[in-house]
Amino acid sequence: MWNNNLSLLLGVALVIAFVGSVRGQRTPTISYITQEQIKDIGGTVELECSVLYASEYSVHWIKTSNDRSDVVFLSTGSSLVLKDSRFSLRYDLSSSSYTLQIKDIQETDAGIYQCQVVLSVTNKITAEVPLNVRRPPIISDNSTQSLVVSEGQPAQMECYASGYPVPQITWRRENNAILPTGGATYSGNVLNIHAVSKEDRGTYYCVADNGVSRGDRRNVNLEVEFAPVVTIPRPRVEQALQYDMDLDCHIEAYPPPAIRWLKDSVQLSSNQHYQLSQFATADEFTDTTLRVITAEKRQYGEYICQATNKLGEAEGRVEFTESVIPVCPPACGQARYGGDASTVTVSSFLLLVATILAVVAAAQHVKHA
Repeated sequence: MWNNNLSLLLGVALVIAFVGSVRGQRTPTISYITQEQIKDIGGTVELECSVLYASEYSVHWIKTSNDRSDVVFLSTGSSLVLKDSRFSLRYDLSSSSYTLQIKDIQETDAGIYQCQVVLSVTNKITAEVPLNVRRPPIISDNSTQSLVVSEGQPAQMECYASGYPVPQITWRRENNAILPTGGATYSGNVLNIHAVSKEDRGTYYCVADNGVSRGDRRNVNLEVEFAPVVTIPRPRVEQALQYDMDLDCHIEAYPPPAIRWLKDSVQLSSNQHYQLSQFATADEFTDTTLRVITAEKRQYGEYICQATNKLGEAEGRVEFTESVIPVCPPACGQARYGGDASTVTVSSFLLLVATILAVVAAAQHVKHA
C-alpha cells in the first residue's frame, strides 16, 4: 500500500516538473498592439504593447521612419530612454503591457512605432503601429510655376503637394473659365493640353486640399506664343485737304511684334507729315496709330499696317481718301491753308459754310417770289 502511494506521489511530481519545464520553455509573444493611429498636430496619442512570457527578456519601443531609414530607441523595459518631456512610458505588471504616450504631437512624430521582444542578438519578436499626423497641404517646389508654349504645341502643367491625408489636386482657370480639357475643374496632378491655342493663355490655379486647414494654392501662368493677328477698326477713312486724320491698327501677338506702317512700299516714320504711336494694352495686345498731318493730295491712297514676330507676319490695309467736308475728330482744332497762310478754325469754317448756304437759300426764295 505504501509503495503504491509512493509511486503515485512520484508520478504527480514528475508531471508537475514536466509542466513547469514546458511553461519555462514557452516562447514570448506580443498579444496586443495598438492599431494605426491618425492624429492632429498638438494632440495626444497612447500606443500600447502587451507581451506574454517575456519576464526574462528585454522589451523595447523603437521609432522608425516610413522608409525604415532612420531608427530611434525610445525605451527599454519599463524605462524611457528618450529625453523628451512630451514622451512618457507606463508599465502595467498585471497585464505585462507597455504604454508609450506622446503629448503635443509634432509633424516629425509621424512614423512607425515598433514593440520588440529581444530573444537574442539575431532573433526578435516585433509588432508595429503606424502613427500618421494630419498635415495641411504644401505645394512642392517642383510644381510648374509658369510655362511658355508655341501655339499648336502640347503643354503640360504639373502640381504636387505634401501633407496627410494625401492631398487631392484640382485645376481651375481664372474667372472659372472653361479648361482646355473641358469643364470648369480638372482633378489630377498633371494637366495636359494636346495642342494649345492662344485662347488657352492665362492664369491657371492648382489647388491642393486634404481637409486639413485651408489647403494650398499656386498660380500657374501659361503664355502662348502665336503669330500676329491684325485687325483694322476702320478699313476706309476720309478727310479733307489740309486736315489731320488718324489711321488705326489693332494687333494681337506674342512675343510682341515689330510694327511697321507702309505706303507705296515705303516704310513711314514720324516727321512733319506723319506721326506714329503705339500703346501696349497687355503683353499680347498693341494698338498703333498713324496720324496723317495736314493731308496733301499725295498722301491719299492705301496704307499697310504690318506686324512681325518669330512665328509669322500679318498685315492690314487702310484706304485713305479725300472728302469735301472735314471729318471731326480729329479735325476739331486748327487747320492750315496754303502752307504758311493764316490759320482758320474749323468752327469758323463751318460757320462760313452755313452762312453761304443760308444766303443761297434766301436768294432762291426771293427769285421764286
